[in-house]
Amino acid sequence: MDQLRSPGGCPWDAEQTHESLIKYLLEESYEFIDTVAESDRAGMREELGDILLQVYFHSRIAQDHPTDPFSIEDVAQVITEKLISRHPHVFGDKKVSGSEEVVANWEELKAAEKGRTSALDGVALSQPALSLINKLLYRAEKYGVDINVPNYSEESPATPESVGSALLSVIAWAHKNGIDPEDALRMQSKQIMREITQQESR
Repeated sequence: MDQLRSPGGCPWDAEQTHESLIKYLLEESYEFIDTVAESDRAGMREELGDILLQVYFHSRIAQDHPTDPFSIEDVAQVITEKLISRHPHVFGDKKVSGSEEVVANWEELKAAEKGRTSALDGVALSQPALSLINKLLYRAEKYGVDINVPNYSEESPATPESVGSALLSVIAWAHKNGIDPEDALRMQSKQIMREITQQESR
């Protein structure tokens, strides 16, 4: 990557920025998700390599920052320290009864490290709306915040507001029952694809 970004290397690679590469990071992540869904081991290996390339690429770009540079080694150091600090039951003396307590400890340590006091702190606002709503519902529940979830009615006029309210009520229903709405909707998309394939093959 150093050679690609350096003089005499690849002009396209040299021109890239964090912003210009975002779409590729998303694309490679979605492609990896597809290989997992298809149990495609060779594909998983390839797509993980593509995601790793994005990590290296962004880290190399970061080295050129004029005031706050960091390298791939710095990235690795940060995640190493995080894994150690978030697993005191492995690298320390803390005792846990099971995975639920591990998750609770992780969230507590994370909030303390980042100084989070609000249910909204640290929520990735750039994620798709479906997963964003699900995350907000999870955070609200965790922080004891009551959310007014509207009741869905097919008789309501179809407007952006009413459709948004209807979707919120369905996602809240899924969340309440421990169902990931993204996974549920993805299952339905696969069913639609099967139906399309069946009809096209006739």
